[in-house]
Amino acid sequence: MKIGVLSDTHNHSSNTKTALETLRERGASRLIHCGDITTPDIIYLFAGWEVTFVWGNIDQDQEELGIAARAIGAPLPQTSLEVDAGGKLIGVTHGNDHNALFRLMICSKYTYICHGHTHERRDEYRSAYAVRVINPGALGGSQRQARSVCLLDTDADTVEFIQFPDMF
Repeated sequence: MKIGVLSDTHNHSSNTKTALETLRERGASRLIHCGDITTPDIIYLFAGWEVTFVWGNIDQDQEELGIAARAIGAPLPQTSLEVDAGGKLIGVTHGNDHNALFRLMICSKYTYICHGHTHERRDEYRSAYAVRVINPGALGGSQRQARSVCLLDTDADTVEFIQFPDMF
C-alpha cells in the first residue's frame, strides 16, 4: 500500500495542492497528515482522498477543523492515533509532545511512526524498538529544508521523499 505522508501545511494551499497532485501521480492510495493544518480550507483540499489527520500545535480552531474533516468524510483529528495499512500499524502524532512521540516508539505495537513538527525530513529505524520513524518535512511554515512530503510503501517497506525546491 502506498501512503502519502504530509505535515505542517500551515495553510499553504498552493503547496498542498501541488503535493496532492504529485502523490496521486505517484500512486498514493491514502494519506496521513501529521498536523499543523491551520485552517479548514486546507482540509477541503483533501476531499476525495482516504485521509487521516492529527492535531498540530498551531491547529487552534479544532471545532472548525473537525467540521471540515467530517464534511469530507475523514475521521475527526486526534492528538495521536493509529492507522491500519494492510495489516501494518502506523502510529501518528504531530511530534510537539516529545513524551507522546516516545511512547508511540517504545510500545512495540507499530511498524511505523509518522510525525511532523520539526519541518525536517526523517527516516530512521529504531532497532531497540523495532520501529521506523518518519517525518515527511513541511509544506509551509519556517523553511529549514526544501518543502517535501513522502510516499511510504508498506509492501516494499520503502520511504521516498518528494522534494519541491521551487516552493516557498
